[in-house]
Amino acid sequence: MKFYISATGIKRVTISNSGKGSLVAPALTLASRRISGSRALLPVVLVLGIVLPFFFVRVAFLVLESPSVCSSSLDCIGRRLFSGRDTSLRLREELTRALIEAKDGTSNDGVQVSLESFNELVKEMTSKQQDVKAFAFKTKAMLLGMERKVQSARQRESIYWHLASHGVPKSIHCLCLKLAEEYAVNAVARSRLPSPQYVSRLTDPSFRHVVLLTDNVLAASVVVSSTVQNSARPEELVFHIVTDRKTYTPMHAWFAINSVKSAVVEVKGLHQYDWSQEVNVGVREMLEINRLVWSHFYNNLKQENFEYEEGHRKYLEVLSPSCLSLMNHLRIYIHELFPDLNKIVLLDDDIAVQRDISSLWELDLEGKAVGAVFGSSCGDNCCVGRKYRDYLNFSNPIISSNFDHDRCAWLFGMNVLDLEAWRKTDVTATYHKWLKLNLNSGLTLWKPGVLPPALLALEGNVHPIDPSWHVAGLGHRFPEARREMLNSVAVLHFSGPAKPWLEIGSPEIRSLWTKHVNSSNKFIRKCRIMG
Repeated sequence: MKFYISATGIKRVTISNSGKGSLVAPALTLASRRISGSRALLPVVLVLGIVLPFFFVRVAFLVLESPSVCSSSLDCIGRRLFSGRDTSLRLREELTRALIEAKDGTSNDGVQVSLESFNELVKEMTSKQQDVKAFAFKTKAMLLGMERKVQSARQRESIYWHLASHGVPKSIHCLCLKLAEEYAVNAVARSRLPSPQYVSRLTDPSFRHVVLLTDNVLAASVVVSSTVQNSARPEELVFHIVTDRKTYTPMHAWFAINSVKSAVVEVKGLHQYDWSQEVNVGVREMLEINRLVWSHFYNNLKQENFEYEEGHRKYLEVLSPSCLSLMNHLRIYIHELFPDLNKIVLLDDDIAVQRDISSLWELDLEGKAVGAVFGSSCGDNCCVGRKYRDYLNFSNPIISSNFDHDRCAWLFGMNVLDLEAWRKTDVTATYHKWLKLNLNSGLTLWKPGVLPPALLALEGNVHPIDPSWHVAGLGHRFPEARREMLNSVAVLHFSGPAKPWLEIGSPEIRSLWTKHVNSSNKFIRKCRIMG
């Protein structure tokens, strides 16, 4: 027996026996035919596997298209199965027209929607089979509703942020209690301030007198320490700290225990002043009228809609209780507090000193009572947020006929005061004249605060000083001052709701103040003031 194999492949096998002819294997021939047929069918299956998914996606897309384009899904499939480019163009044009109509229109036949999410919008459109125009109007209504909610949330967050600024932190309250307790049990905490050998300096005009009106022990400590640390001649500094009766004990205890090297510190309570009856009546009248202004402003704003009125945000700050603070308003009686002094530097308690301020006492105020920075250090003629119109009511003819609404207002916080010129021009009497005029005008001449009536009383009596001395507004949410400028300015003023002893301000900005806090002090540590 012999085997014969074809050279072109195993298509045929011939078995030959000697003398008996040949035989072809039928089974092998049949198998080879099946293999050949399978190979011919494989390309067809692959092509169908690629084409059919695109075909199904196209059919599904046509079925889901707007009913306004075709009368039925089958009609869409039959007419536009192979006209995708034209269909897409027509859909785009139709959607564009619908969006423009929704943008210019106010409603879609009075249809009201209350859709809260994209999923609800999809469900609404697919279940009711609405056209592109309805989709555009419903989308517009949903977006407008979301915008109103976002705006409302921002307004409420702003209100809560301002409310947070009105409170006294638990840590500062703890500090006052601990110091008051120390005053009661520790004789050192009750020791005389200043020491007897330094009493003569309190009225000596050759020394540099710094005045601070405050009821905040921690803030006062930062003002004093930062001023002394940056002073070229701290031995020439005399600090006069005036506080209320409630805070006198802890304030005295702090500076008695934590003596300041070189400089002299005096702590005096308002209850220790022996004022005349005329001054007492004037102070009460000042506080009462300012309280009426605050109440009038507050009652009017209660009737307004804070939800969607963006302009009302700026009024929240002036409704702060600090606008009624006795310590803030007493600066108009500064000449009565220090009858024996002629030139002083008045500092607010929400400041930190970064540079030697000794040359402030050498400034020539040219006969004016006050030296102050006008506007801000953002450039010439720049006083963003600090113009007269931001403090005074120019709808009243008394104000509009006497003042320019675009005029830059000067800043409280760091001021040089010539008390001799103050007494000569009788600033306090002018201040009271404006108070009475405001009372007779329905309390509408200015907004609540310390600065508005001071702008009127000191009109023409303020000398401008270089803006590099003082930068304000660091207590706002987004301070305008650049970090490079903050490093070079002499006095940082955290005016605004976010005081540096609160945790609602920028950590980066607060660090410029907190670095002056004596974190090693046992009372600071016990009350966890710095966390």
